[in-house]
Amino acid sequence: MEHRAFQNAIYLRVDKGEEIISSILDVCEREGVRSATFMGIGGCGSADIQVFDPDAGSFSTQRHEGVLELVSLMGNVVDGGEDGPYWHAHALFSMRDADGHHMAAGHLKAATVRYTAEIEIRPVVGGVIGSSPDPVTGTKFWAF
Repeated sequence: MEHRAFQNAIYLRVDKGEEIISSILDVCEREGVRSATFMGIGGCGSADIQVFDPDAGSFSTQRHEGVLELVSLMGNVVDGGEDGPYWHAHALFSMRDADGHHMAAGHLKAATVRYTAEIEIRPVVGGVIGSSPDPVTGTKFWAF
């Protein structure tokens, strides 16, 4: 992993074998970023994608492995107080098997890089966004 800060953005390259979300959180901690948005692309070898079921109040997770093209990653990091940073990310992956190309998308729990991932982190300027649990779903939402 390597990163550079330029004016209002941080550019992060995540290398083979490294996990994307933990790399983003690590860079935010190193750079003192308490709230940010991020987006990226890349190639992964595995990804855990989730869908939230509000009726059950829980996530269902599906693991994908192989050659996974990270077509789109977008998310945010907010200040979670004593619990540390809270992140929320969605991703879209393209993959191929004997039947052709397929897509998988949803809440990104984790993804391991196969060859590279390129991510832009945009810190919040002039304030901090926090998180607060939603009383209905139990998930955390932005708190201003």
